[in-house]
Amino acid sequence: MSETEKAPKRQKQLSREAMYQVIRAPLITEKATTISENGQFGFKVAIDATKPEIKAAVEGLFGVKVLGVNTLVQKGKTKRFKGRPGQRSDVKKAYVRLAEGQSIDFTTGLS
Repeated sequence: MSETEKAPKRQKQLSREAMYQVIRAPLITEKATTISENGQFGFKVAIDATKPEIKAAVEGLFGVKVLGVNTLVQKGKTKRFKGRPGQRSDVKKAYVRLAEGQSIDFTTGLS
């Protein structure tokens, strides 16, 4: 194989249970609704999930073609509860870009 040719990347095979552990919940926010018009959708994901795992989980659960995955970790806020300081948990979010003409409907259940 020459230097310009790349070996095809192997998709990580996930069980259905593992897919549900990676994808925790859809993001239903004003920002997520706005970007869904451009073929991007947001999800709350497991804090240790990788981009290839997120891509495989979304493709497996929703039957769509994912072009790209962007992730971010939202650090937990310091809050007070009954006068005592506390810390919210960190949350990892993933924004996935779908192929042209594909969509995910969050109002219907998964099969």
